[in-house]
Amino acid sequence: MTEKTQNSGQPCPHQKSLSEKLEIIAHEIPEGVITIAHILNIFKDEGLLLLSIFLSLIFLIPISIPGVSTVFGTVILLIGVARLFNRHLWLPRAVARRTIAADNLIVGLTKALPWLHRLEKVSRPHRLPWLTENALSAIHQLAYLSAALLLIAPFGFVPFSNTLPALSLIFFAIGELEKDGVSILIGHLFNVATAIYFGLLMTGVGVTLWEGWTRLPF
Repeated sequence: MTEKTQNSGQPCPHQKSLSEKLEIIAHEIPEGVITIAHILNIFKDEGLLLLSIFLSLIFLIPISIPGVSTVFGTVILLIGVARLFNRHLWLPRAVARRTIAADNLIVGLTKALPWLHRLEKVSRPHRLPWLTENALSAIHQLAYLSAALLLIAPFGFVPFSNTLPALSLIFFAIGELEKDGVSILIGHLFNVATAIYFGLLMTGVGVTLWEGWTRLPF
């Protein structure tokens, strides 16, 4: 009877959610400092999409960990490239050896995991399944890459400049893992919102610089 229940296509009552899996992984992070290579080793059996959620989570809360935006954004970008071309994840040695303060990382994850739990509630497996089919996969993966590039953009000091692309990446990953087309659509919407937000920021900076230039006494 147990075997029939497990093979019936119904979710196992003890199956862990994404947030529960990441909470367990967070407890595996050693004290002191941790390298990016060590983080990848922790995720070797969990998959690249779950790793991308893990790396994006830290940007959902206002905590400052020097260099995280560039390093984590680079890893997320390379995850997108690996998935797009169906290759194993490769990291430059300088990135793989980069160290992060584990204590700050754990604090950030602890604060961000409740937000992931809330985001998970938005998702429902197998909604709009045609959006997750292979024919559209390349479009979603290119959008994922653009979100990673926006995350790397040097606007970390601006409010929400990291949060918006991180939300996009998380929804893309949740949508792919849960085969939920609605979550993927939400990821695209956050991508558009990020592009508009950055466009407004750059326009504002440009206008400010131009006004300053025109007021110079010469």
